[in-house]
Amino acid sequence: LLFCRLYCEEAKDPKRRSCQTVLAEALDIVVRSFAPILPHLAEEVFQYIPYKKDSEGVFRTGWINASSAWKKPGIEEAIEGACAMRDSFLGSIPGKNSLEYEVVIVIEPGLLFELMEALQAEETSTVSQLNEIMMASQTTLLSELPKETPSDANIIKGTFLINLEGGDICEQFSYKVIARPIAKAKCPRCRRYTAESSSTPCPRCLQVLAAGKGST
Repeated sequence: LLFCRLYCEEAKDPKRRSCQTVLAEALDIVVRSFAPILPHLAEEVFQYIPYKKDSEGVFRTGWINASSAWKKPGIEEAIEGACAMRDSFLGSIPGKNSLEYEVVIVIEPGLLFELMEALQAEETSTVSQLNEIMMASQTTLLSELPKETPSDANIIKGTFLINLEGGDICEQFSYKVIARPIAKAKCPRCRRYTAESSSTPCPRCLQVLAAGKGST
């Protein structure tokens, strides 16, 4: 996930910038957390943070103050649900490269499906948040099993318990993950199997490269 966003997306792409924002926030919280017991190390780290505009020091800029904007209803459950499905997928291909596969997630219409839609609005994607979490080259989100499922497909069944509003909403949902080898070639830039040829970057990378040339 970090590799794909930091090194494969365009420099000013919102996905890349949002990843940098999360890393910056995490570093700030970690440094302030261990400052009382490791003051010299915390101060040294703080002084070398490149995006800090002030040099007052970690002890003069206050304690941890995480913004309430980070707490969005449903996001935690969506990520946990996607991670549960990813674990089911990875558990079905032990020792194999997950990028060599595409996955189809099947969830009946309901809250869990809506949470997954928040991570992937389109039916099939190679660049969505859901696909990044699944660690596959392509992810398809469906509300029912596809009519034709290849014989080499691996179907994994699982359940996920959603607990919202402090326990007021507590419901278990079932899902199916279909894993099958992807027919695309390996992109020489992002290393996902999303290219038409192993000698040509995938459409996403071609777009990023073209944008980079246009800005120089």
